[in-house]
Amino acid sequence: MPPEIALTTSQLVVQVCLFLVAAIAIFGGSLQMYLGQPDTSPRLDNVHRFMAGVYLSTGVICLWAALTVRQQGFLVYLLALGVLMAGLGRLLSISKVGLPQPRGVWLGYLVPELVIPFVMAVTHYAGH
Repeated sequence: MPPEIALTTSQLVVQVCLFLVAAIAIFGGSLQMYLGQPDTSPRLDNVHRFMAGVYLSTGVICLWAALTVRQQGFLVYLLALGVLMAGLGRLLSISKVGLPQPRGVWLGYLVPELVIPFVMAVTHYAGH
């Protein structure tokens, strides 16, 4: 059996981005699925936990894509789009209802959601 061929630099960058998004989404989705939406109506808690399931499953997909990064093509762009759309949703929320407290935490969520998709897409494109 031939030795494993090292990842290209672009594949490694995409893989790191995917692992990062996977870790955030798996942890965040699991936590939100468990916690729900406190101090709210059953309707909002239901929607919150549903979206937590989507978030968690997206993390699993990102993990799989990171582990199989050599075989991935368009999926990387779709995952980057999903992360960007999530960040844009957060940005829209901030513009409509304000920045939650503590501000630094929420900005810490927002910045990677707006940056990582471009890093993933541009690096993936450059590697092909």
